[in-house]
Amino acid sequence: MLTPLDIENKRFSKQMMNGYSVEEIDEFLDQLTLDYQALYRENTVLKEKIDDMEASINHYKTIEGTLQNTLVMAQSTAEEIKKIANQQADQIIKEAELKAKESVSEIKNQTIEEMRHMEEVKKQFEVYKAKMEALLISQLELLKDVNEE
Repeated sequence: MLTPLDIENKRFSKQMMNGYSVEEIDEFLDQLTLDYQALYRENTVLKEKIDDMEASINHYKTIEGTLQNTLVMAQSTAEEIKKIANQQADQIIKEAELKAKESVSEIKNQTIEEMRHMEEVKKQFEVYKAKMEALLISQLELLKDVNEE
């Protein structure tokens, strides 16, 4: 690629007859040099911008990769936590069911024991009632005997 300095320093051989006007060529080359310098500077600036943008893109790609990795880790951690929570919930439910069964069994045993005790008290009451009845009958007989004498 030609530089503006190459264009400015370019010299053409002069011909004697029917040649181009040296002044017109110099003016044209001066104008071409100015335009080419502007384009050359603009091209350099644009290349620098492209380099900066590529660096930014690489930076953002790195950030994107990091964020994707972080997201994957967060998802796997969330799944693991969810799995552990479900296992703990299942364990708590099993323990609660076991305690409930034990409580029901204990209450049933207490109820059976209380019913046995109640039956025993009823039997004792019946025995007491029979003894009292026999005592009252014997006392009544004694009173009849005392009245007859």
